[in-house]
Amino acid sequence: MSSADQTVIASLMERARAAQEKIAAYTQEEIDDLCLSVGWEVYNDENIGKLAECAVQATGMGNVADKITKHKVKVLGVLKDLQQARTVGLIERDEIRGLSKYAKPVGVVGALLPVTNPTATPASNGLSILKGRNAVIFAPHPRAARASALAVEFMRRGLRRVGAPEDLVQIVDEPSLEQTGELMKQVDLVVATGGGAMVKAAYSSGTPAFGVGPGNSVQIVAEDADLADAAAKIALSKAFDHATSCSSENSIIVEDSVYDKMLSELVNHQGCYLATSRERSQLESWLWRPNKKGVVSLNPEIIARSAETIAAGAGITLPEGTRVILVEGQHPLEQDPFSQEKLCPVLTVYRYTRWEEAVDLLVRLTDQAGTGHSCGIHTFREDYIHHLGETIRTSRIMVRQAQAPGNGGNFFNAMPSTVTLGCGTWGGNITTENIYWKHFINVTWVSEPIPPDRPGDEEIWGSFWTRYRK
Repeated sequence: MSSADQTVIASLMERARAAQEKIAAYTQEEIDDLCLSVGWEVYNDENIGKLAECAVQATGMGNVADKITKHKVKVLGVLKDLQQARTVGLIERDEIRGLSKYAKPVGVVGALLPVTNPTATPASNGLSILKGRNAVIFAPHPRAARASALAVEFMRRGLRRVGAPEDLVQIVDEPSLEQTGELMKQVDLVVATGGGAMVKAAYSSGTPAFGVGPGNSVQIVAEDADLADAAAKIALSKAFDHATSCSSENSIIVEDSVYDKMLSELVNHQGCYLATSRERSQLESWLWRPNKKGVVSLNPEIIARSAETIAAGAGITLPEGTRVILVEGQHPLEQDPFSQEKLCPVLTVYRYTRWEEAVDLLVRLTDQAGTGHSCGIHTFREDYIHHLGETIRTSRIMVRQAQAPGNGGNFFNAMPSTVTLGCGTWGGNITTENIYWKHFINVTWVSEPIPPDRPGDEEIWGSFWTRYRK
């Protein structure tokens, strides 16, 4: 770490601390107005059009129309969650137990941004951070720095409108691993949205951190599923923004009696194309290529590209209008690269005959990558849903929903709106929750005396000894 890098981060921190101190005494109404003003700048059509275009131009990933939709849904969803949230002063009072809770800022947050989602991530996370009367410094991916900087510029405009200090929102202008590392050391809290290496660095920084694990979302399509509905939602989720989301389905597991009908729905009605055995081999050779060190890994040229672009690179001709390429999974799946996260509109399809087989495939696929992240099922059977809820090591299960728009919260479910998804200890994270406003406040518990409520021995052990002294 050079002294120049330390100086750059120290300067950002000094400005952030001064700005945060100025709003530390804001009322709830003042902080709510601040969030509404900033939120408008990353929600109105003119600005998000510019952000979407800049993000695609800078990274080559995703598409403008879907990024606009993502901004609209995510920012409005976050603001809906923030609308009734109390983050200032007394936020909870329990008279019977004599407990009061008071919200306090966490301070300055360092927010690491992914290359796949460089504008909606600062917009969404930034609003939740500001709601707690905090300052934020964003560390963008170098490739997407220009797009993230534009989002920050709009957010600072929103701060100016309500007379709040602009330095509540800042960005590392020339991001590098060294500066990002130094930022994580100096801030009060880190939130890391991105790849495994980034999250590991955040947890190793010595600063409290919220990180997210990799995704490898899998959907089960049971025998009782509404196949037309399931196909529409899976295709939408996989094709959206060319699968930039870590929640985008990577595999589906379809019950044998509906397998052919499900493929027919996907191919004939949802713009999917089923690759032949030869085309599957061509795709595999294009999706996974030796890197500079000779290690075979995901080809950067396919990440978040359209199905047509990927097919062209692999030497495959697709029917016009194809949104998603389907490949049939092979066994043992642990030796098949198509069982892994692909970060592009290529979806792997597996067949099962017994429920136990479906669960086994789900566990094995998730353990390939994405343990703790998410899975889903298209069924109306409560026993299937309950079984997954009880047994699967995952943080969120979407039932009859599109995974990509559902995991991070949407208007059709009650999940907290976010772009940052905790994966629990299964994914090497501190929480299984969606990271939202409540993770950006400190809470002081005030305890007042109450009449003693000490149980007797019989109350605690009575029924236990009745069972075990027989």
